[in-house]
Amino acid sequence: MLDLHTLTHDAAGAFGFWYDDTAPGWLHPVMHLVLVLAPALLVLTLAGQAAWLLRQRFLRGRVPFAPPQFAAGGLEPGLPRYILRTTGPQQKILILFSLTAMPILYLTLELPKQIVNRVFENGSSPVVVFGAELSQVSLLFLLCGAYLAAITLNGLNKYWLNIRKGLVAESFVRRLRLAIYRQWRQDQPAERQPAIMPVLGPEVEPVGGFASELLAVPLLQGGTLATILLFMFVQDPILAAAALTVLPLQLIIVPRLQRRVNAVSRKRIREMRLLGGHLDRQLRASGQGALPVARSFRQLQELRLQIHRLKFLAKAINNFLTALTPFLFYSLGGYFVLQERVSLGALVAMLSAHKEFSSPLKDLFRFYQQSEDVRIRYQEIRAFASGSRGAPGPAVAARNQYGPSPAHGNSFTYERKRPS
Repeated sequence: MLDLHTLTHDAAGAFGFWYDDTAPGWLHPVMHLVLVLAPALLVLTLAGQAAWLLRQRFLRGRVPFAPPQFAAGGLEPGLPRYILRTTGPQQKILILFSLTAMPILYLTLELPKQIVNRVFENGSSPVVVFGAELSQVSLLFLLCGAYLAAITLNGLNKYWLNIRKGLVAESFVRRLRLAIYRQWRQDQPAERQPAIMPVLGPEVEPVGGFASELLAVPLLQGGTLATILLFMFVQDPILAAAALTVLPLQLIIVPRLQRRVNAVSRKRIREMRLLGGHLDRQLRASGQGALPVARSFRQLQELRLQIHRLKFLAKAINNFLTALTPFLFYSLGGYFVLQERVSLGALVAMLSAHKEFSSPLKDLFRFYQQSEDVRIRYQEIRAFASGSRGAPGPAVAARNQYGPSPAHGNSFTYERKRPS
């Protein structure tokens, strides 16, 4: 079995950093953590997450009351395929804007480093740039102007990307509403007529929003993470590895808390449906008591408080773990600066880059949760469209008889039919 101490020294040597027993005592456990333990835990965590996702996909394929796999009301079984078929040319524009943001982002990270290293630490001697000799003041204004241009281009690119995403979302929502409306016009069962409005309204709009993010968000946010990591590894591989030290803990803790939030949210949705039933019975029977409604109000309050506690706990843990990385930068990076392994400008630039690191990671977590929510909504929309033909599939028949499945977070309900 390979010795951990030897493995750490070999990994550090591979990155061009050699240290011995004369180094500070705290450096040894930090290097063990950064170069061996944290990467191993990250690999195991990613493998576990991938296995969990595959298992969820496998279990979804074995659900006994799965949505119908034929084109229900013109809606294809797979939402991503339906989105790409209807908005393919527009998605290409979103991809172009997303990829354009990567080199601009790299410039916004590199230019502050150049300002610190080439202006503030270079004394008062002139500097040659593209064959021209510039004073320190001229170079300062040149680099600051380039940085201003870079952040302006970055802002404009994000603005036009969001505009195009809005166009894609609204275009897809219109197509989806037309498909549902055409099928509803062909066959209008009396007991399902009122359900068309919530389907065309709150059920469709989140699906349309996801259509604009299907490719743009993974490319933009994943590309942002890759660009930041590339920039960090170019400055110093060991400090870049330190930036990933707390990532395994974030991947373990935050998704688990989010799944608990989702479970409580499903309970809240079911309680809202019960409240709607109590209110409907009170409208039909004026003598109905107010006690069931009061119980629902109290239950909704408790569920909302649980959601708040879980969300703020996840946020607090995530913020604490995110703040640990600058601690490693200040300690390990400061030692590297004193040893002249890393320049002060590179350390400042890496600290600035790490501030941008957590935002795309959160957006990718949010995208995954949104994709799961939208998938369920789209299944229910297809079930509604297929039911309008008078021959509902097994999933729709089961829901019409017994009500919605507890695992599904749909916002409209199927009531149990009373015997005539």
